[in-house]
Amino acid sequence: MKKEWDVIIIGAGPAGLTAGIYSSRARMETLVLDKMGPGGQLALTENIENYPGFKDGVGSFELIQSMSEQAKRFGTVFSVDEVVGISVQGNLKKVITKKGEFSAWALVVAAGASPQRLGVPGEEKLTGKGVSYCATCDAMFFKDKNVVVVGGGDTAIEEAMFLTKFCKKITVIHRRDRLRATKILQERIFAQKDKVDFCWKSAVKEIIGDAKVQAVRVQNVDTGEVKDIACDGVFVFVGYTPNSSFLKGVLKMDESGFVASDDDMKSSVEGIFACGDIRRKSLKQVVTACGEGATAAFCAQRYVEELKGTAYS
Repeated sequence: MKKEWDVIIIGAGPAGLTAGIYSSRARMETLVLDKMGPGGQLALTENIENYPGFKDGVGSFELIQSMSEQAKRFGTVFSVDEVVGISVQGNLKKVITKKGEFSAWALVVAAGASPQRLGVPGEEKLTGKGVSYCATCDAMFFKDKNVVVVGGGDTAIEEAMFLTKFCKKITVIHRRDRLRATKILQERIFAQKDKVDFCWKSAVKEIIGDAKVQAVRVQNVDTGEVKDIACDGVFVFVGYTPNSSFLKGVLKMDESGFVASDDDMKSSVEGIFACGDIRRKSLKQVVTACGEGATAAFCAQRYVEELKGTAYS
């Protein structure tokens, strides 16, 4: 594989795939790097209902495959490889991976975010032994069993709804006295009275079990009352942590590690653009990631053309 590119895109979720489509179609020599291959967080969900153009929704695998093939048709090259660092050397940006080093005139950082952990005793020990961060991936292992879902936002409720297809009973544990999820999702989950219970104003303090999950210990945030909820599995959906550790010391980030970028997706370093869930923003959705990926690729294209002296007047 060649070592020097016009544009290197780090991450192959919806933002990175869209950036690949736009960049390659603009005749930029484009490389997409992702340690897991195409998909990102989109691969962790079953169906997308609110992506424009699909009145009955679209399967996540179908959408990933279609985006990937579209990018390849225009010439995007994909490589399964993990980026561990970047540096700036004049006009060129060096990307250091576990397999080697590459350079490009422009970088598009679309590395996304990963599910946030609770940080409670038992969580790390029992991850993969009943603790999960992806219902779509692991629901089939809990057929006819009792599980808890931790969280009250859109992702938590969407995943809880998916679990109703498999599990005997689902208990949703939430720190507040009401859900944060959108109204349509709330209506759906509240309609599942036979399968779904709610443990309001409670926080998980410990996940209990030896070889596998047996219960969660929760504490009421108002009264301090502690109780154990017996379960076979724990699904955690309490937010996301940006995959930005490889950018420390290079790009400006906020206290949580989200990359600072403007409306043109420009980061604090000229020629490096950021898009998708690695940015600090109010709405993390496939449609917003795609829009940002298109913007980042367009601005990267213009940046490269200016450097090469071929920018349009």
